[in-house]
Amino acid sequence: MTKSMLLYGWNLSYYTGKVLCYLRYKNIPHEFKPVDLWTLLYRIKRHTGETVMPVLVTENHEWVQDSSVIIDRMEVLYASPSVHPETPVQRFASSLMEAWGDEWWIPIAMHTRWSYAENYEAFEKETGPSLLPYFPNFMQRWAVRKTAKLLRSYLPSVGVRPEHFSLLDDWTVSMLDLFEAHFKQTNYLFGDQPAIGDFGLVGTMYGHLGHDAWPARELIAPRPHLRAWIDRMADHSQARPHKGFLSNDTIAPTMKPVFEVIMKEFIPMLQGIAAQIESMPCKLQPHMPLPRVLGDIAIPVGRGTFKRAAMPYSLWMIQRTLDLYKAMTQSDQSRVQEWLSSVGGAELLRLQFPRLTRVGLRVAFDSKRF
Repeated sequence: MTKSMLLYGWNLSYYTGKVLCYLRYKNIPHEFKPVDLWTLLYRIKRHTGETVMPVLVTENHEWVQDSSVIIDRMEVLYASPSVHPETPVQRFASSLMEAWGDEWWIPIAMHTRWSYAENYEAFEKETGPSLLPYFPNFMQRWAVRKTAKLLRSYLPSVGVRPEHFSLLDDWTVSMLDLFEAHFKQTNYLFGDQPAIGDFGLVGTMYGHLGHDAWPARELIAPRPHLRAWIDRMADHSQARPHKGFLSNDTIAPTMKPVFEVIMKEFIPMLQGIAAQIESMPCKLQPHMPLPRVLGDIAIPVGRGTFKRAAMPYSLWMIQRTLDLYKAMTQSDQSRVQEWLSSVGGAELLRLQFPRLTRVGLRVAFDSKRF
């Protein structure tokens, strides 16, 4: 394939960073084009039904939305090197990391961007010319203010509330220390080759924590091995030759405390969302989109309790991981069960919720709900 695809997005966008790093790693011919206001509000919405980024326009002029769906499509067309480990534990763990990176880190990314005023200058400088290229500065600043106001309006729903700031700060420092220790020993999450889990995690690191002035200086710069991983993910030409994933379906010991945190916190979040989904009125028909945001759920985070709105989309993401498990042989399932038990995650396989299908930025019960 020689024709170039077109990726619409922003460098400081959470999910654009995930897709952009992936396309660069796979050497997939593409042009990256910052989204302007006309494209975002009209062209993308006309083709996908949503006001969203990133969007990949294929050589066949198909507009593909959602970072996970984009990568799924590209893995079919550009199969080698695969970002999915072949062995069961690594494959399952990597998929879980993608879901966790996509869904759990949103409050951290939003907090480290919008709770520190010094980040706004760079946000304005980067997004103004993207939103309204060729327009006067005062109009660009107007567009940025409108966009920033909209994005800030989402903060309470994802749990970025003043009473949670110290909890978020402490958790972030603790987790970044774990990743610093891991990347001091290993180039990527599962060895010397990036997996889908790396791309799930890099969105918040590439577009937010490693990009914005305050977190890049205060959180990332003091952790040089984490910084080096972000840079490798952004520009794989600078990385050492890839030698594959760890042998014998191994998960590095430095990743065990990371997965233990995921099991203690992410599973209760998913259970809380599932409980609200189960209480949805039966009159909802298959393929009728559920609300993007439901009521608050309480989640154990670090030494405290974190409250945020339940978002059903997170269940669609973990459904992908559970589907991988269900498709495995009995022997491979046993290996995954044993690994999950070793990190305190046996409850993940007992998670129950109606089967969901994706509808743009929302999810719906599919026809096999029960």
